[in-house]
Amino acid sequence: MSIEAGSIVDGIVSGITNFGAFVDLPDGKTGLIHISEVADVYVNDVHDFLHEKDKIKVKVLSVDERGKIALSVKQAENKKPVESSSKPAAVPPPRENRNWRRPLSASFEDKLSKFMKDSDERQTVLRRKTDSKRGGRGSRRG
Repeated sequence: MSIEAGSIVDGIVSGITNFGAFVDLPDGKTGLIHISEVADVYVNDVHDFLHEKDKIKVKVLSVDERGKIALSVKQAENKKPVESSSKPAAVPPPRENRNWRRPLSASFEDKLSKFMKDSDERQTVLRRKTDSKRGGRGSRRG
């Protein structure tokens, strides 16, 4: 079986590092799954998703001139084909964010007003702290 970019092949995880996993492929070749290609979600530790001697299906992303083979698990998974449609994708309604006192759909003017108020308050506190360290306003220099 020839290993070409775009093909999906079976492999066995032979080693795991902090940046990805090495996979033994047919014909005695070895490829690397980068940590960003392990899963569709954020991967902090590859061990959470893969273990040594796991049998997995991988997609060959590229084979460079030095023989390095880049692999992907997340692209090898069967996904529903995207239907071409003239309708735009549905946008989910805005969510409530617990850190905010109002919904995320607040107007730009409201957000700007809140930002300016918070900024002015922070500048006032910073000025008070800085002035007290310098000896206050109107102190004599001499």
